[in-house]
Amino acid sequence: MPCLILIVDDNAAIRRNLTMLLQQEPAWKVIGEASNGAEGIEKARELNPGLIVLDLSMPVMNGLEAARELSRILPSVPILMLTNYADCGLESTALAAGVRRLHSKSEITTLTTSIRELLTCA
Repeated sequence: MPCLILIVDDNAAIRRNLTMLLQQEPAWKVIGEASNGAEGIEKARELNPGLIVLDLSMPVMNGLEAARELSRILPSVPILMLTNYADCGLESTALAAGVRRLHSKSEITTLTTSIRELLTCA
């Protein structure tokens, strides 16, 4: 049974590239995409993913606000947050919001490794 993944990012090109990258793993299946946090929450309720890849900076509802709600309604689902602005303060805020791992968009080549590690721990 593949791990079902929901991608939440306001940039359609990034969502498309992430989908192509993650679909290369036979054990993973991208089942949905959303362009902001509010839509991500709605899709997560509808699709019940096994992993949520969530952008930090989005319109309507940002990733931190969405993570707080997602971790409340789906507490067992790991959330990996993507950002261009990683620092220690953000990491502690993200972890407090329910994010299990923060990953820099500038290190996208190591994203699959981060996801594997996250899913092993989950």
